[in-house]
Amino acid sequence: MVASSAVRVVIAKPGLDGHDRGVKVVARALRDAGVEVIYTGLRQTPEMIVNAALQEDADAIGLSILSGAHMTLFSRVLELLKDNDATDITVFGGGIIPDEDIPELERLGVAKIFTPGATTAEITGWVRENIPGARTTA
Repeated sequence: MVASSAVRVVIAKPGLDGHDRGVKVVARALRDAGVEVIYTGLRQTPEMIVNAALQEDADAIGLSILSGAHMTLFSRVLELLKDNDATDITVFGGGIIPDEDIPELERLGVAKIFTPGATTAEITGWVRENIPGARTTA
């Protein structure tokens, strides 16, 4: 058995949103905090994101959504994880998400939503505390 202590997180920008400065800052902060980050880049489909998470044996998926399509995109990612028997992959995210939509996203299975103004320390701290840090593989 080989144990890995680094958390693996796929960070993605789903949909047509072309703004990636914030997600790159978060990805760098997570890397600096010892998280293994796989950044998939802009304009990813939910299928591409879930495939990357499965291929990379990710512990979590972090979505950055500024386009207003958060309900559809988060729902589809969660659906695809369920379809692939991968509900152990934690989904979290952030962006421009109205406060009134957060309870519904949580009900769907999103573990955490970071709204504008969240600090990188808050995000990295949450990841450290809430994403299992060790995977064991044969």
